[in-house]
Amino acid sequence: MMVAFALVAMTWISCAFSGYKFNGASIDYTKTKTIQIADFPIRSSYVWGPMGPMFNNQLKDEFASHTKLSQVKRNGDLKIEGEITQYSQRNKSVSADGSSAQTELSITVNVRFTNNANHNEDFERQFTASKSYETTQSLAAVQEELVTQMVKDLTEQIFNATVANW
Repeated sequence: MMVAFALVAMTWISCAFSGYKFNGASIDYTKTKTIQIADFPIRSSYVWGPMGPMFNNQLKDEFASHTKLSQVKRNGDLKIEGEITQYSQRNKSVSADGSSAQTELSITVNVRFTNNANHNEDFERQFTASKSYETTQSLAAVQEELVTQMVKDLTEQIFNATVANW
């Protein structure tokens, strides 16, 4: 038992000092020093007002807290831009009496990523996050919490796709 514990501890310690970054970012800071993150406008026909600023702030915060990149207004080594293309809800499940039991709320963003140090990594891609809620609840009662969770999920997806070469 003690030997197993010692092996696990040694493995964990060796991983901690091997240069592995637990935040997932794999950036060569000798070539990449700046990032330009444009505000994403809302292009969806269905809108919840606070969603745009919430998403834009969270995306910038994600890179500020997990990288050493300086955020710039123009000419960034990395560039992220796009738009919020969809905010929608749909019935997800039906109860035994035929009425809606759960509703799914989703957000889709279109992202254009440019890596000026390596254009082979450039892409344009859509990212979607969704959350469900019981139809007995009103959207107004759960919207802020669900949008906050989806925005966090989306910004993590974008972070991983752009700088965390998983």
